[in-house]
Amino acid sequence: MQFNSRQISQEKLLELYKNITFPRLIEEKMLILLRQGKISKWFSGIGQEAIAVGVASAMKNDEYILPMHRNLGVFTTRQVPIERLFEQFQGKDGGYTKGRDRSFHFGANENRIVGMISHLGAQLGVADGVALATKLKDQKKATVVFSGDGASSEGDFHEAINVAAVWDLPLIFVIENNGYGLSTPNHEQYRFKSFTDKGIGYGIKTVQIDGNNVLEVYRTISKLSEEIRNEPKPVLVEAITFRMRGHEEASGTKYVPKELLDQWAEKDPVDQYEAYLFRKGLLNSKKVQEIREQHQNRINQAVDIAFGKPEIDADTDKEIMDVHAPHDFVKVNPKSKKNSEKRLVDAISDGLKQSMEKYPELVLMGQDIAEYGGAFKVTEGFIKKFGKERVRNTPLCESAILGAALGLSIMKMKSMVEMQFADFVSCGFNQIVNNLAKVHYRWGQNADVVIRMPTGGGVGAGPFHSQSNEAWFFHVPGLKIVYPSTPYDAKGLLCEAFNDPNPIMFFEHKLLYRSQKENIPDDYYTIPIGQGKIFQPGKKATIITYGSGVHKAAEVVKNKQWDVEILDLRCLLPWDKSLVSESVEKTNRVLILHEDSLTGGIGAEIAAWITEQMFEKLDAPVMRLGALDTPVPFARNLETNYMPWHKLEKKIRSLLNY
Repeated sequence: MQFNSRQISQEKLLELYKNITFPRLIEEKMLILLRQGKISKWFSGIGQEAIAVGVASAMKNDEYILPMHRNLGVFTTRQVPIERLFEQFQGKDGGYTKGRDRSFHFGANENRIVGMISHLGAQLGVADGVALATKLKDQKKATVVFSGDGASSEGDFHEAINVAAVWDLPLIFVIENNGYGLSTPNHEQYRFKSFTDKGIGYGIKTVQIDGNNVLEVYRTISKLSEEIRNEPKPVLVEAITFRMRGHEEASGTKYVPKELLDQWAEKDPVDQYEAYLFRKGLLNSKKVQEIREQHQNRINQAVDIAFGKPEIDADTDKEIMDVHAPHDFVKVNPKSKKNSEKRLVDAISDGLKQSMEKYPELVLMGQDIAEYGGAFKVTEGFIKKFGKERVRNTPLCESAILGAALGLSIMKMKSMVEMQFADFVSCGFNQIVNNLAKVHYRWGQNADVVIRMPTGGGVGAGPFHSQSNEAWFFHVPGLKIVYPSTPYDAKGLLCEAFNDPNPIMFFEHKLLYRSQKENIPDDYYTIPIGQGKIFQPGKKATIITYGSGVHKAAEVVKNKQWDVEILDLRCLLPWDKSLVSESVEKTNRVLILHEDSLTGGIGAEIAAWITEQMFEKLDAPVMRLGALDTPVPFARNLETNYMPWHKLEKKIRSLLNY
């Protein structure tokens, strides 16, 4: 192994040695603890320390690094408190996730580190957002994100690099090519010879380095990071290395040929660098022993502290409280009494525009939302007022953009992501349910993201443009779901959504965009998230509904002149249990109506709650009405048959006559 130390000070050379030996000794300690049964699991990075240490040493301390589970050296080089790190590994209250997650599944903003989730590749899109924020703020900073060769098979890998390339983001993608994705060798992962072959496909620079040579890693990342600080553009770095232990210790390495392990053992990054410093006269046996003893004493002390801490106590109130970032609603009334008639689509556009004016750090992202104004023209004209930096067309890559939204939030910016159709959100499902929804509960980082969802049927658009998929997210703690039915509510709730620091799914029924009109305030105003409203009072029964169901129910009730109350939930997560309780107690009969398919719909949960909490107040069974349990069909007659509306009159009559 050839080391080049030109123009690197002796102090830096010794610092790199201390930095590369520290994670190795922690690894060795963890393997001992694992064999003793004192820890439950360990993902070893032995043999790969040079990459993590070289990268972290090359980056400035105020620049973000997004590592993976074999990058202990990033955390130690960034001087994450080692005692707290061991508490994290042990699931103690002092750990970064308070016992809610293991390993490096956390972030430490004070150290400019954002850890991974188990769904490999998801952090690549987050890095796009972090890098985008530095560029928008003109901070002249670089960002580094890690990926393994196995994770490169994920769609997130392609999406994130493509976005970074299109947007010229100052981002270094470090691919740790260690030979195996768990037990699957590289030739079963991909057919190209080297990751450097991929650069031309994305139009970006790619570099291959010896990942076991800490000086080569340090030099390369130092040079590249300096280049992209001044001229933002992404770079892909392939670091050739090898995983000397199992994917995790229990899996072992029996699938690896012994001669291959022996070959790479001779290239051990710690031993090779140590030998080089011996040859240069910067190290001797006494100095090595002194450094290692200092490390070991520090490690042993940290382990003792962590193991000495009590097991974490479960506090249900605290667990529930930490699911969302705290937020206190502040009611904002319009400054003037000036009103004008607006369609629901206009009200949404109005609220979005006024939120952009209120929050200069708010960035809009979505397919065709800039010059074209979006599929439904919600952002038409925005680019002229706010510019392309804040109104950003995106490639067709929902996952990377939703990840980028989290990255912007980490950098204390706000974002809106427009799904061209709510149906397409499935392509970004992982980022929403596993990253955005869980991030505050896991390590206290909020996701200040609003995801706009043009939804619903009745427009003859077929199975992939007409779904009502709000129930997909109703089961996910950490999200908030808003679903207005009127222009007034749409504007006020959208304005409040941008005040709320939590991830919000904002559903907008396409059929209501231009069919619903009313006079609403021209000025900015807010409506609290989580409060329903009585759309129409009544005494004989309650119809609990939202979205298009509000207007369908109102039409039938008016035509039949029934004394029936219509309760518009407006928000589905959280939903207004207090208002539901008051209405049910008054009318004693309930129908829950939604356009979504019946089975597993939101109505099932509300019906169960009413039955459990208010059974003695009921004069009839809680009834539900939803769409057929089929995909949404295209042909008009089939779609009409799919929808629940033609059954609504009969269902209400049945409830009233029970």
